Formats: sequence, structure tokens, C-alpha cells
Amino acid sequence: MAYDLESQEKLDALKAWWDRYGTMLAIIVFVVVAVVAGWRGWQWYQGHQATQAMGYFEALETATGQQGEDSVARIKAASATLRSDFPKSGYTSRGLLVAAEALRARNDLDAAREQLEWLVAHGADAALLPLAKLRLAGILLDQKQYDQALTQLNDAPQAFAGLYADRRGDILAAQDKKAEAKAAWAEAVKLLGTDPITQIIQLKIDALGGA
Repeated sequence: MAYDLESQEKLDALKAWWDRYGTMLAIIVFVVVAVVAGWRGWQWYQGHQATQAMGYFEALETATGQQGEDSVARIKAASATLRSDFPKSGYTSRGLLVAAEALRARNDLDAAREQLEWLVAHGADAALLPLAKLRLAGILLDQKQYDQALTQLNDAPQAFAGLYADRRGDILAAQDKKAEAKAAWAEAVKLLGTDPITQIIQLKIDALGGA
């Protein structure tokens, strides 16, 4: 009999506990399940987005190896889709660099500039930003937009300091600022050290009348 009474007391205590905490426990379980399901759904979505972005990146790369007006149209179309649909993807940042080089090689400087300006303003991969600015400065130099080109070369990161100085020298030389160009190139030679590119830079210095 004592056993039955003890069991009843435990059952009553369990019921009382459930009446007090049952709803809260059910909510907690629901939230946990929802969070886990949401996280797995987000992971799937991210993977799906990455796969799609990779597809457009590969299509862009394929188009850069082709010739003709159709290839230019495909490059621009793939680039536009990457920018609009996958702006935060690493494939987009790399794709725009590839697109810019291909369009510049086809002498479509305005389109090449567009790719790089978007990348500088919106690119998700910070590691590619210095390279994008360097190439954009080169496009602007080709277009004789000298002041805008020089602006891209402000605040050079250490890893790119030598290349930025070399590009700055190119722009100053195009402006016929010979002394300033030589100074920039001399800085580039110092910063780049034993890099083979310094031989080319030295030739540019010599062409302006020596160090």
C-alpha cells in the first residue's frame, strides 16, 4: 500500500511539474527544432547559391576563351548575373577580374572599367580589392582619366606598394611630370627589390633620362 501511495505522490508531483513547466518545455523544444532546421536550410541554400555562382563563373571563363561579338555578350551577361544575383560570392569577385581583363583585351575599356568599379565598390573579397584598384588605375590611364587613376592608388597596402608606385609613375609620365614619374618609379624599384619587374621599371627611368 505504501508503494502505491508513493507512486501516486510521484505521479501527482509530475503532473504538477508539467502543469507549471510543460508549455515552456514544449516551446523550448519547438524553438530548438526550428533553429536546427533553419540552420540546415541555410546551409543548403548557401551551398545551392555557391553552386549556381560557380556555374556562371565557369560560363564566363569559357566565354573569355572564345572570339567574336557573341563572346563579349556572354561575358557581359554572366558578369551581370553574378553581380545582381550573387553579389557576396567569392566567384563574383574573381569573375569580375576575369571579365575586366577579357574586355580590356577586346578594347572594350568602358565595360572593363564597369567591372572593376563595381568590384571596388561592392566586392565581398577584401583580398582582391588592391588588385582591382591597380587594374582600374590602368584602365583609367588608358582612358586618360589621370586624376581618377591616381585616386585609386591612395593608401597602398604593403604587399602592393611597389606595384602601386610603378603604376603611379606610369600615370605621372603620361601627364609629362617627368621628375615625379622618376621618383615614383625609383620608389617602386626600392620596394620591389629583386623582383624581375624592376628591370622593366629601370628601363622606364632610363627612357626619361636616367635615375
